[in-house]
Amino acid sequence: MITSEPPQDVTRRPPRIARPDGVPRLPLPGFPLPGPGEAGDFWARVRAGGTPLITPDPQGSPGHSAVTFLWRGTPATRAVQVLPNKIGDPRAPEGNLMDRVPGTDVWHWSMRLRNDWRGTYDFYVDEGGGPEQGTPGYWQWLRTQRRSDPLNPCALPRRWSGDPVSYAELPEAPGGQDWQPRPDVARGRVTAHEVPSGELGGTRRVWLYEPPLASGRQEELPVLVLLDGEHWQPRLGLAHLLDNLIADGRIPPVAAVLPDSVDSGTRWAHLTCRPEFVAFLADELLPWASERLPVTRDPARTVVAGQSLGGLCAAHAAVSAPDRFGNVLAQSGSFWWPDGPQAEWLTDRIARTPRLPVRFWLSFGEQEWVALPAARRLREVLAAAGYDDARYREFNGGHDYLCWRTELADGLVDLFGPATSAR
Repeated sequence: MITSEPPQDVTRRPPRIARPDGVPRLPLPGFPLPGPGEAGDFWARVRAGGTPLITPDPQGSPGHSAVTFLWRGTPATRAVQVLPNKIGDPRAPEGNLMDRVPGTDVWHWSMRLRNDWRGTYDFYVDEGGGPEQGTPGYWQWLRTQRRSDPLNPCALPRRWSGDPVSYAELPEAPGGQDWQPRPDVARGRVTAHEVPSGELGGTRRVWLYEPPLASGRQEELPVLVLLDGEHWQPRLGLAHLLDNLIADGRIPPVAAVLPDSVDSGTRWAHLTCRPEFVAFLADELLPWASERLPVTRDPARTVVAGQSLGGLCAAHAAVSAPDRFGNVLAQSGSFWWPDGPQAEWLTDRIARTPRLPVRFWLSFGEQEWVALPAARRLREVLAAAGYDDARYREFNGGHDYLCWRTELADGLVDLFGPATSAR
């Protein structure tokens, strides 16, 4: 039964949904593999160009490419698994095991992808010391043997901790140029704070972005509240993106408030449609920011944004407090939540609520087979409820910060642009 209160004490995991289509694996790469005695020259050429190797589509489509991942093994290497973000089937993990060229140290795995794909990926290397393949616990153990790609210079900071995660981008994929610091651009100021919260108890670490020349200005600043601030600012450098978008005139000068999610357990506890977290954002965090910067109280010029559970939370915040949050930017939002009898709870709430003065900007990865059914239902519910200005799109990627950073830029330009100021 649907209730007005969000469910509690539910499983902290997504639904177990089988991948509806197969992994687009190719049996062989689009180039000759070395034979015994030829691997040294092969690796020298690979090292000079970097990995993965991109070659023409074996089916002849100009809009597709073959992508080959390579790993240089050792005499101890028993198996290597490669997992591009959301391109795999958890029910058939052997489908992502690489093949070894007999008599060499060359391990390879290829797939066919459309040329606008981009994604992060990891290797999982079995060099002994764990269970044998086919025995209980092997796949769980293998997932502890994670490695980055030593032949790929392209990497992003990893969520929470650990070595950077490698990534690849095909020729037509959106790039991350907007995120690169530019010496000719005026820079905003980022400060870190501990914000007291009666709603959450204790304090919450928050990063505050002040746009260039904000001090002493008379007009109010539009404001962005971006969840998972500990990753977006210290690791990914959100300030560089905002500096560039402002300098190019693509968005007006904006303030940004980025609360920390603390850790995985706290994130699950607070971002799953909790009223107290909405109260923290609306009644504590925004007033705190307004004491330090001239931020607007106009919900039409306020964006709340998040990814995954953060996307769910952002939408819940706007639905719960439309007088404070008039714009939702949700990327790969976990609108399936919870996994159980009250699945898609927030979508059901939206379906039963008269249209609110809230604008939705939603995007999801085509490879996110778990999230897409709920995402597409939300799109239908918003259309039926009269949200004619809602934006929905799907990108060729997975559940991935590499994709989310370009999607975030596009969403901010749309929501903070002329359409917002005209309302």
